[in-house]
This record gives sequence, C-alpha cells and structure tokens, in this order.
Amino acid sequence: MVSEEILALRIFENTVFDYLVALGVFILTWISIFILKKVILSWLNEIAKKTKTKLDDKIIDYIKSISIAFYIILSLYISLSFLKIPQIVHQASFFALSLIIIYYVVKLGHEIIEYFFMKLEEEQKKKFYEVNFSQLHLMRDVIKGVIWIIAILLLLSNLGFDITALVAGLGIGGIAVAFALQNVLSDIFASFSIYFDKPFKKGDFIVVGNEAGTIKKIGLKTTRIESLSGEEVVISNKLLVDSIIHNYKKMDYRRVKFKFGVTYDTDIKQLEKIPSYVRDIINSIERDGKKMAELNRVHFFRFGDFALEYEVMYTVNSSDYNVYMDVQQEINLKLIKKFKKEKIKFAYPTQTLYLIKE
Repeated sequence: MVSEEILALRIFENTVFDYLVALGVFILTWISIFILKKVILSWLNEIAKKTKTKLDDKIIDYIKSISIAFYIILSLYISLSFLKIPQIVHQASFFALSLIIIYYVVKLGHEIIEYFFMKLEEEQKKKFYEVNFSQLHLMRDVIKGVIWIIAILLLLSNLGFDITALVAGLGIGGIAVAFALQNVLSDIFASFSIYFDKPFKKGDFIVVGNEAGTIKKIGLKTTRIESLSGEEVVISNKLLVDSIIHNYKKMDYRRVKFKFGVTYDTDIKQLEKIPSYVRDIINSIERDGKKMAELNRVHFFRFGDFALEYEVMYTVNSSDYNVYMDVQQEINLKLIKKFKKEKIKFAYPTQTLYLIKE
C-alpha cells in the first residue's frame, strides 16, 4: 500500500511511476545506442579489412569521436516524451537535439569532403611535380560554407521559424554581390578552369598575345609570368582563359622553317645539288651520338627579286630553345663553308644603276 501510494504521488503533473518509466527509458535508450554503436563499428571494421579505400576508416574514426553528450541528449529527449512537461522544456530539448544532430551531420560532411579533396590533391601531386592547391582549397572551403548555411537554415526551420524571407533575401543578396564582383568572380572561375584543365603549370614557358615568359605563380585572380627581359607580367586569369596560349614546355620537338637565296648567275648543276648539300648538313648534326635534326623537305622555292630562293623545313629533336639555336647556328655555318668550297654565292640585295647620256 505504501509503495503504491509513493508510486502514485504526483510531482509537477507526473507521478513517481511516470518518472521511473522515463528513467527506465533513458537507461534502455542509452544501452541500446551503446550496443548499436558497437555493432555498427564491428560491421564497418569487417568492411574496412576487405577494401583498399580509407573512407571507411574515416567513418569509423568519426563514429568513435562522437561525444557522450550526443547520447545523453538523445536518450533524454526520448525519455522526456513519456512525461508531461512544459512546452518550453520540450522546445529546449528539441532544440538541443536538433543542434547536436545537425552539428554531427555537418561534421560528417566535412570529413567526407576533406577525404575526397585530399585524394584529389594526392592524384595531382603524382601527375605534376609542383602544384598550387589554392583553387582547390577555395572550392573546398566554399562547399563547407554552403553546407553550414544549409544546416543553419534547416535548424531554424525545425525550430518553427519562417525561413522563406531569409532564403529570398540571401538569393537577392547573392545576386547583388555577384553583379558587384563579377570581374573578380570571372577571374576566380577562370582559375578553376586553369586548375582542372591544366593548359599550363608553374615553370612552363608560354606565349600569350605579345607576352612571353615562364609561369611563376597561378593565383585565384591573376597569373604571374617572368618575361624574357626579367620583369614580372601580371595577367588576369579570365584573359588567359579567353586567349590563345602557346605552351612551349609541352613540346617534344621543334619544327623549323628557314629560307636562303643564291645569286642568279649560279650554274644550273650547282642549283640541282644544293638540296643534297642541305640534306647532308642537317642529317649530320649530332650531340653525344644522338641525331639532333631531321630534314623534312628542301626545295628551290621561287625566283626572288634579288635571289634564287630555297625553302628548308627540318625538325629539331628537342624542345629546348637553346638547342634549337645551336642547331640552326651549326646549319648556317656549315652552309657557308660548303657554299664557299663549291663556289656558290649567297645573294644579297642589289640594284643596277643606268647612266643616261644627254
């Protein structure tokens, strides 16, 4: 009788029996969550042993890192549903639960984003000797910021706030900011295009319009080039993306075309032999036993104003500009020696003057 009276005793609109039930639910929920966590971790560990990816390891570490406060708040919220409590207490418990759930969901999203961007960085490091990750880091931070904005809006919505006006305001504000910063944003998006498309990278020698030089830094808004004369040239990323870029670092070889002329009084037999002279000279050029040039074609090209002109096309088996200049210099010197030996004269501009006697 006494125990029944105690259980029926009412405190703040709930009997002692109700409080005991709520306490039992709290303990049972706590134990269930603890067991469920162990089962999930055991299952994930088995999966992790069979896979090569580290994503499942990340998820396991994430589940282990969940604070005890999450289990307390979740168990407390479920147990309070068995009691008659003031509305403000119910709202407070719901707010606490929503807040901690959204926090851990966002944290999980951040872990997954970090993992995929880390994998992307590792792949880029394998492909390229030196990589600037500023664009990648900006994209990662933007995605994280968007996730936080969505999470905050969801939290406000769950608490009963009308977020329609807020979303509309953010949309209008975003459009206004985009218009105000359209030039800056164009350069930033262009930097993303440069990063993913890789038309050039740090250290490449490029020619853009009238500018030529070596890429020193690819930033979010501009790219810096060290010109041939030594000064730094700063070009906006949008201008680079919209321009025709000649990337000489990506060349495996150089194709060269040059012309020379001989005098009109050169003997026909000598004119016929000139292509073979050029062929022998070009094919004889070597460095450390390696053939440095290959003739593509050589022809008696045309009758010029002051010379019989020949056009030569050959390939230098190197992308290095200095090697190309060395090869061309050697060709020029050997041509002069050969023509001097064969008594062939190079042509130069001439003019005949006639004296008129009155």
